[in-house]
Amino acid sequence: MLVPEQINLYIAEHPAWQRKVLVRLRQLVHATCDNVQESWRSGAPSFDQDGLPVVHFATSKTSVSLCFPKGDQLKPGKLEFEPATGGKCVRVAKFRETDKLPESAVVDLLKKALVCNSKLADEDAKKKGHEPIGLEAVLRKDPMAWANWESFPKDTRNEYLDWVNDGRKEETRKHRIAKALELIRDGITREEEPKRLRDA
Repeated sequence: MLVPEQINLYIAEHPAWQRKVLVRLRQLVHATCDNVQESWRSGAPSFDQDGLPVVHFATSKTSVSLCFPKGDQLKPGKLEFEPATGGKCVRVAKFRETDKLPESAVVDLLKKALVCNSKLADEDAKKKGHEPIGLEAVLRKDPMAWANWESFPKDTRNEYLDWVNDGRKEETRKHRIAKALELIRDGITREEEPKRLRDA
């Protein structure tokens, strides 16, 4: 069974008031989150963007819940979070039968979750050694430096990339790119010249 069909079945099995809330929440998620992907985790609908979970649904006899996996990093705004199980980072917004669904507040919270995920994705990319803007372009202009760069093991390249990325200011990163070019042109790894890199 395809995931959208599984979610349709999940919604259909609930009482009428919960079906109405679940359907509308699903619509709001898709309207707010570009390229969102529906998935199925732990027996409930989940919505992901760029491989990271944004929110998932949960229900009880008296409520429908929006569960934010990284909710500890979100300010609820007009919605109040309630106690949750499933991890210390999870935060939950619950809706009951007599509640009017606060759509604008839900959208606001979804947008905050997307911003949080974007920051996490950037941090993850940095940890994995994604190249800072400018380094590869600079290396490509120098045949000797580029040849040495391509000959370096991945770990060696990542050491340079992490060092450049760790520069908080653009001026610092540019200085480190220039220093890295000099060392890489000479075929020197960061391990071989730790002091020069550290003191730069």
